[in-house]
Amino acid sequence: MPTLLPRSAPRWFTDPIVDWLARAGVTPNMLTVAGVAGNVVAAVLVGRGEFVIAGILVLAASALDMLDGALARATRRATDFGSVFDAVADRVSEAAVLFGLLVYFGDIGRTEDQQLTFVAVVASLLVSYIRARAEIVGVELREGLLSRAPRVLLISAGLILEPYWDVWESSVHIMLWVLVLMSTLTAAQRLVLVWLKTRWETRDEA
Repeated sequence: MPTLLPRSAPRWFTDPIVDWLARAGVTPNMLTVAGVAGNVVAAVLVGRGEFVIAGILVLAASALDMLDGALARATRRATDFGSVFDAVADRVSEAAVLFGLLVYFGDIGRTEDQQLTFVAVVASLLVSYIRARAEIVGVELREGLLSRAPRVLLISAGLILEPYWDVWESSVHIMLWVLVLMSTLTAAQRLVLVWLKTRWETRDEA
């Protein structure tokens, strides 16, 4: 079942960058930490209402997520800890940016958007949590409509367009609704897929 976007950038694009990073002595964990740091700075900017710069920074920092795994494989530094560290860093980065929105909406008294942001955080974390739990019981689960890459693009677009959006509602408000609905749908989709896969495995064993 396809996702909305590819899970990784094409190798013709990443290989030259990864080769340069490897020769420069950059490690995969350095990229992971830099990605988190960039998203935390973006979260501070979001909390201050500086949406355009924050949205661009979210894109730039999250782009490092496409490279840390490729760099680990290219330099033969892929480890179990690195995989866990990268996954945790992704969750922290996403939650940090949305927390910035919570702070911003709290300051200006937009209660509905505060509530939407909280639900968006929970729904987004559920998408990743279901996959993690599935892998613990031996079920490979990479399917899902709104995986991390589309969520990053959606959040960034909502932030960047906000000052220029002159049609119905604000772009951030619309982004939050889409994020909530699509993340909830993706979590439900993944849960059903886990049920189906475990059901067929049980039948095969029988």
